This record gives sequence, structure tokens and C-alpha cells, in this order.
Amino acid sequence: MANHEQEASRSAVARPDSTSIKQRPRSIARRLFLSAALLSFGILLVAGLVLSTIYRRTAVDNFDDRLGVYLHELIADIASSGEESHAAPAQLGEPQFEFPLSGWYWQITRLDAPKPEIRSSRSLFAAKLPRLSDFGIAAGAGGARRGYAKGPDDRILRMAERVIDTGDQGIYLVQVAATPEDIDRQISRFQFDLVVTFAVLALALILSSAAQLRYGLKPLWQLQEGVAAIRRGEAEKIEGDFPQDLAPLASELNLLIGANRDVVERARTQVGNLAHALKTPLSVIINEAAVDSSPLAAKVEEQAAVMRDQLSYYLNRARVAVRARALGGVTEVAPATEALVRTFEKIYAERAVEFSLTTAMEAIRFPGERQDFEEMVGNLVDNAGKWAHQKVTIKIETEPWGTLAERRFFRVMIDDDGPGLAASQRQAALSRGRRLDETKPGSGLGLSIVADLASLYGGVLTLEDSPEGGLRANLRLPAA
Repeated sequence: MANHEQEASRSAVARPDSTSIKQRPRSIARRLFLSAALLSFGILLVAGLVLSTIYRRTAVDNFDDRLGVYLHELIADIASSGEESHAAPAQLGEPQFEFPLSGWYWQITRLDAPKPEIRSSRSLFAAKLPRLSDFGIAAGAGGARRGYAKGPDDRILRMAERVIDTGDQGIYLVQVAATPEDIDRQISRFQFDLVVTFAVLALALILSSAAQLRYGLKPLWQLQEGVAAIRRGEAEKIEGDFPQDLAPLASELNLLIGANRDVVERARTQVGNLAHALKTPLSVIINEAAVDSSPLAAKVEEQAAVMRDQLSYYLNRARVAVRARALGGVTEVAPATEALVRTFEKIYAERAVEFSLTTAMEAIRFPGERQDFEEMVGNLVDNAGKWAHQKVTIKIETEPWGTLAERRFFRVMIDDDGPGLAASQRQAALSRGRRLDETKPGSGLGLSIVADLASLYGGVLTLEDSPEGGLRANLRLPAA
């Protein structure tokens, strides 16, 4: 049951709460690009719908004008036929009026006769056209009606009709109808061409927006890379020519970096002066107390030595704190670690302890002094070597990272195959001056020094169970 509870607790720790993960805000370039793309798409969509509506209306109006021409020709033919009103009208210039059920029809109906007299095109093939007036379509200017109705073959027709009164010759209903398939084909072809044209235009707008953003924001990226180069120790100030909008910012950053260096140098000088001012009197006290064999002299010598050790510890910590906040200093991690491994291989050669090092494929650099990095890793490797039976492994790997604006970290993991350390004792092992085993040489300051140095640089030291069976020291540090 205990094992199950431990596994459940580990799984709960391993799965972070999704609500605690803060969503990363979009970059300025991405926001501008998305807004430009969405605005371009919206404008083109609205423009396409407007153009398609205008073209459809224009196509229908043109088609109605064509039907109107045929309607006027039939009316003129009726007016000129005189007594020969029963004769077929002259040729309208459209051959499809002659083909059965071609979709193009005309029909003339005499309304004042006892029995309606109907004349029609051959294309109607003994069928009849419906009346638009029966569908409630009102007459427009000039008395003509225009609208849609179902034809003799159940196809939708676009119709134009008009009632004319010729006086003694009679009252007639003149109708012309045609299938709107030509209109639909024209509109479909126009819409396809419009979609292709606007798609090409949208792609061109998106590409031009991307190029514009890349060109327009290039100075910002150069400024960002300049700051990152200073953080990595590759440059001492921001170089390059910037536009008028960014040049003052670059100048202010260079002034800030220069002021930071001045503060660091003054702090180093003050720390050095304090060390010399206090160490010399303490050394005199210790030397004077050493020549006296009284209990008081022994106590003075003992406490003065403690004061000297404490002074060295806190002055070194202050010195490291100043260096950790300075910009520009970097250390190549792999070469420094390899040198430490070679040194400890010689130190523990008599015990035949094997040291193995595995480094990441990419070059990793630590944004700090090499002395501080060697002190941290050296203390951990030395501690592993003291407790190891046969083997110590050192592994260096990088953590995933996103943009240049995010801080990057790497890990140095030192594993040994020794007896390990109980979880309840690990926090005590990181306390300053605590020695859990007096049989091993040392002052008990090693792990605490590493923890303090790592904290000053923005890192952390944790103690875990090692896959080798002993203890793992997991040192997480920022990367340049």
C-alpha cells in the first residue's frame, strides 16, 4: 500500500496542473502578421461578395434587356401586321425559338376574343407559357412584368410579358421566356475567376505582409541579438546602426551596461579592501595567541580561526554575488568539466574509482567565472568520489528552450554507486558546516557552498536517488 501511495504522489508531482501553466503571449511580429492576414482575408471576402452580387445583378439586367428587345420586336410585329394578325411574326434573330423545348420561347395570346387565340414559337411544341400576373408579380415601368416561372419541361424560366391594346386589332398578351442557364454559367465562371484571382491576391498580400514585417522588425531582432550576445559574453556593448526610433534605446542599454560594469568594479574593490583590512588583524591575533599556552589564548586562537573562516566564506560569497550579476563573463562547460575529471581520476587512482563523462552534442557555456563553475562541479565530483565504491558518472545535458527572450538552463548530474543518502538527511547535507559522517575528510562546507553559488547564479542544487544505486547531485544552472 505504501508503494502505491508513493507512486501516486510521484505521478501527481510529475503532472503539473494545466491551470498553472501560463500561456505564452504571441510575439509582436506574429500579432501583426495575423492581424494583417485576417484583415486582408475579411476585406477580400467582402469585396468578393459585393462584386459577385453586382455582377449577378448586371447579368440579370442584361438578360432582361435581351428579352425586352425580343418583346418589343413581337409588339412591333403585331402593330404592323394589321388584319393579318393571325400570321406568324417575323424571324427574331434567335434560332433557338425554332427548336422544340430549346428553352427559348415566345407566345402571343389575344385576350379579347371569345376564345383566347394563342400563337407561339415552334420551341414550345404545343405547350403554353404561364402568366406572371397569376403569380402576383406587379407590372413595372411601361407595364411590363419580369420574373421567374416554371416552363413546360419543368425548367425555371426567366420571363418578360406585357399586355398591349391595339384598338380595333385587339388586346394581346405578349410573352418571351428563356432559361437562365446562360446567366448561371456566366455567374459561375465569373465567381470561379474571382475566387482564383482573389486567392492569388490574398497570397500576394500575405507574402508582402510577411516581407514587410521581416524588413520592418529586423532592427528589433538585431537589438535583441545584440543584448543576447552581451549576455553570452560575445560582445561588450550593442553594435550596429539602428533607425531613429531604436537608436536611443540602444544607446540607453549601452549606458546601462556600462554603469553595471562600474558598479561591479567598485564592489570588487570594496570587497578586496575589506578582506585585506580584516584578514591581517585576525592573522596577527592568531599568531600572538599561538605563542601563549594559556587556556584563554587557546580559546582566542580557536575563535579567531573560526572568524577568519567565516570571513573568507562570506567575502567569497559576496565576491561571487557581484560576479554573478555582471554581464559578459562566460565559461565553456565541457572543457572545464573534462579538466576536473582528469584531476579527480589522479586523486582517486589508488581506490580505482572510474570517472566517466557524457556531454551534450552542442556547446554549452556558463554565464559566470570559470573558478566558480569549477568550485561547484569540483565539490560535487569530489563528494561523489569519496562515497563511490567503483564508479562516478557525470552527465551534462541542456533543457528545452523557446525564444531568445527566455532564459536557457542546463544540468550537470553526478551519480555514484555508493551507499546513497536517505531522503530525510538530504536537506541537512546542504546545510553549512553539517557533516553526516565524521570518518570522511572535509569541513562540511562543500555541498552548502555549491548550493549557495548555484542560488546566486539563478540555479539550484538538488539531491536525488541515483540510477547507479547511490546519490545523484543534480545541479541546474543558467546557460549563456
